[in-house]
Amino acid sequence: MTLPMAVPAPGLPARVRIHEVGARDGLQNEKATVPTEVKAEFVRRLSDAGLTTIEATSFVHPKWVPQLADAEQLFPQVSGLPVDLPVLVPNERGLDRALALGARRVAVFASATESFAKANLNRTVDEALAMFEPVVARAKSQQVHVRGYLSMCFGDPWEGPVPIPQVVRVCRALLDMGCDELSLGDTIGVATPGHVRALLNELGEQGTAVERLGVHFHDTYGQALANTYAALEHGVTTVDASAGGLGGCPYAKSATGNLATEDLVWMLQGLGIDTGVDLGRLVATSAWMAGQLGRPSPSRTVRALSHKDTEAAEATEEQ
Repeated sequence: MTLPMAVPAPGLPARVRIHEVGARDGLQNEKATVPTEVKAEFVRRLSDAGLTTIEATSFVHPKWVPQLADAEQLFPQVSGLPVDLPVLVPNERGLDRALALGARRVAVFASATESFAKANLNRTVDEALAMFEPVVARAKSQQVHVRGYLSMCFGDPWEGPVPIPQVVRVCRALLDMGCDELSLGDTIGVATPGHVRALLNELGEQGTAVERLGVHFHDTYGQALANTYAALEHGVTTVDASAGGLGGCPYAKSATGNLATEDLVWMLQGLGIDTGVDLGRLVATSAWMAGQLGRPSPSRTVRALSHKDTEAAEATEEQ
């Protein structure tokens, strides 16, 4: 592929690590059950496309996220891949299940707001943090990498704007309990670039190294790429994205899809930033998964490149 033309911009990272969430965050919202074999093939194809961090599943109680009830069946099918396979663990029982299958990277999921903590975890923010402390401590005692997700960093559907100091307090608590990295989540997609810069600046002033931060943007208002660019300018080099733009949040009904991995890769390639991802293979993977789900991919890049492939095939047939 000759496009996009790479035109680097000053002050941006040379390389970005994409934290692929399509197999977990993307599929957890599906109404129809996706077969375990299809999920495993999805992860394998994502690995073949060059993604090196692929969030595989969640060891949460099946009652809360039925779509991921097959975590014990799925993880052994993909654990031999040469990639990092983080899994979500909501509590010590989830950690036990993950460790029993050999997981070496886990994630806990906190909230910056009381309303979402209540909706998602049925706890206050501080009660949730207290629940995570032994999970993180046990994981670290076994040299397991721990990621801390933080939801509602920029806005909450019940509370509205979220004060930056409130977000920073929970970030610091997660780091202080031992999390190796944080993912700052714009769960309902309301962030704008200035807000992103302000939060990252405040975290930096409070002593949080930018190397420990990732960003997780939803595209509800079409701001995900703009917000990502603002984070790149700040020095962030870990960006969460979902192949084909799959996903949302089952506990926040206004949350639409994640930033599509293909749209992110297109922008990064145009900026001359290395990701290690083969965009053609990634697009083919998302088009395949869209077929499995029975609907078109919401990713603009998937639609554009798939349309070009269709046009080229039709032209060949006419010759």
